[in-house]
Amino acid sequence: MSASSTTPAGSTAGSNPGGSTAPVNKRSRVVFASLIGTSIEFYDFYVYATAAVLVFPALFFPNADATTSLLSSFASFGAAFIGRPLGSILFGHFGDRVGRKTTLIAALLTMGIATFLIGCLPGATTPGWAVLAPALLTLFRFAQGIGLGGEWSGAALLATENAPEGKRAIYGTFPQLGAPIGFIIANGLFLILNLTMTPETFALWGWRVPFLASALLVIVGLYVRFRLVEAPAFTKVVEQNAVARVPLGRVFRFNWWQLILGTFIMLATYVLFYLMTTFTLTYGTTPSSVEAGKAAADAAGKPFNADAFLAGLGYTRTDFLIMLIVGVVFFGIFTLVAGPLAERFGRRNMLSVVTAGIFVFGFLFVPLADAGFVGVMLWLIIGFSLMGLTFGPMGATLPELFPTNVRYTGSGVSYNVSSIIGAAVAPIIALALWGLAGGSIILVGIYLSLAAVLTFAALRLSKETKHSDFATIVE
Repeated sequence: MSASSTTPAGSTAGSNPGGSTAPVNKRSRVVFASLIGTSIEFYDFYVYATAAVLVFPALFFPNADATTSLLSSFASFGAAFIGRPLGSILFGHFGDRVGRKTTLIAALLTMGIATFLIGCLPGATTPGWAVLAPALLTLFRFAQGIGLGGEWSGAALLATENAPEGKRAIYGTFPQLGAPIGFIIANGLFLILNLTMTPETFALWGWRVPFLASALLVIVGLYVRFRLVEAPAFTKVVEQNAVARVPLGRVFRFNWWQLILGTFIMLATYVLFYLMTTFTLTYGTTPSSVEAGKAAADAAGKPFNADAFLAGLGYTRTDFLIMLIVGVVFFGIFTLVAGPLAERFGRRNMLSVVTAGIFVFGFLFVPLADAGFVGVMLWLIIGFSLMGLTFGPMGATLPELFPTNVRYTGSGVSYNVSSIIGAAVAPIIALALWGLAGGSIILVGIYLSLAAVLTFAALRLSKETKHSDFATIVE
């Protein structure tokens, strides 16, 4: 451990109820700053996820059949999940050594700049860009992952380390609420563009608008975060000369078990979310017959392989985006509901019940998806409601596993390593299982249920953290 005699960057002194000198944030500012930052970060992330299904296969991977182009697009989508653990290590290091505020600003800038640059890229059919365009797309996607890897844990700590006694799980839901808000803004913007542009105009330049618009959102987020002061919990770490010299080394040495548990506690959440967004958008908008698939490929000027064709639900892009947005509204509602439930019943017990629900839900994929419009809507609503219930408490659950001086690193690494095993490969595994089952999604649902089993086991092996001493600086 290293001593430090300076006040963390961005701090201003104030008095707390205990009489010691410490930074003070207004609760309304804490809520808004944690919410606005993650909303922007998730907006940036979802803009790419939507474009990876709707635009990027033809724009950046044009010289292949539809399935191969989609797989290539999903592979670039997965690059961010490689960057996320690295981002959690990088930003976690500075978040545990320099402070939460400065690190959060840097993470937001990283994500915002990468998103803006994606909007500036020429397509792979532009002369001289056949190789460079998809390579830069993947690089900028990787940078998006670096930024989000540092964002989540910092926003969660901003909320929970400033929360009143007995309300950590409630305050921890506010950064989580950024996920459905970011999704709705991103896909709502894509929906508006689809309704106001021809497909040709959208493919030519309309898809760039959501990426370029990110710059305006980042400016708002930076303004809010520059007005923050450092969290009292981190200030106490500095005052007691308990700043970890190498937070990553310390957390692996003393908190390795918590890292493992945290990673698998998040697993089902990640698998569920990326199946309900990226995969369902693919499955929902894929033509429902070989004839319709061939007609769509001919209209796009792409080769068609009838043997590799997988039938989907056949909804139009616009219709299914609206259906997804309706489902995500339930995601937001149940994210907020999850906080009070986790305070009342405890994180471990509440999440165990929800995870059991996710296990059952995996076996409902086929019956619901095959039941027409009403069944598909129930599929989306139930899935996103479960997503809110499992995602909401994570803003408190993961940080509560770690002491203050390695909390940024520990919670961030757990959250983002889980993103690799739970999210980066989820759309690709789902596509493979979809094909293996001959066009049925029964194996995709079983895949989700197996992830729920692993998460349930991790929850039962963990301890309840509701009454844990969040002021513990070093273990």
